[in-house]
Amino acid sequence: MRRRLTGVVTSNKMQKTVVVEVSRTYQHPLYHKVVRSFHKVKAHDELACEVGDTVQVVESRPISAQTRFVVESIVRRAVEPEVMADEPVTASYQTEVLDAIEEEDITEAAEATDTIEETDVVEETEEADAVEETDEADAVEETDEADAVEETHEADAVEETDEADTAEETDAVDSADEADEAEDSEEGQGA
Repeated sequence: MRRRLTGVVTSNKMQKTVVVEVSRTYQHPLYHKVVRSFHKVKAHDELACEVGDTVQVVESRPISAQTRFVVESIVRRAVEPEVMADEPVTASYQTEVLDAIEEEDITEAAEATDTIEETDVVEETEEADAVEETDEADAVEETDEADAVEETHEADAVEETDEADTAEETDAVDSADEADEAEDSEEGQGA
């Protein structure tokens, strides 16, 4: 007996092959929590499935390296095609029409959002210009501060140089005084 699985098409980008996500719910044997698990299968598609369609796949011989299922039927389309006038309108079709109308409302809301985003972009551009002007003013202030700091460092360096020169002169005077005292003491001892 062949396995039959029902799942949702998640990708149809390949030629005649779709990826179907099959979900399974079961109760965990130890924790008794209901767990949902998913696995994806690749299925050969001759029915032109679209993303979002609920399909039933059946196990088959290996068609390619990874394809082991064939799409048997489309259980439910993601978006129903227009119904012919002679077909009776069912409750499920009415709900699908209402869903389509809601999707149109969503599309209109998205278009309105796009125009709002465009005005936001203009406002953001103006804010960015204001921020750039503020940054330029800050950069000028930082440059002025840096110049002032450099001038202070130069003044400190001049003062340190003056202090060093004064210290050298004082040392020279002190050493000359010590030499004179040494000569005087030698003369005093020799006399």
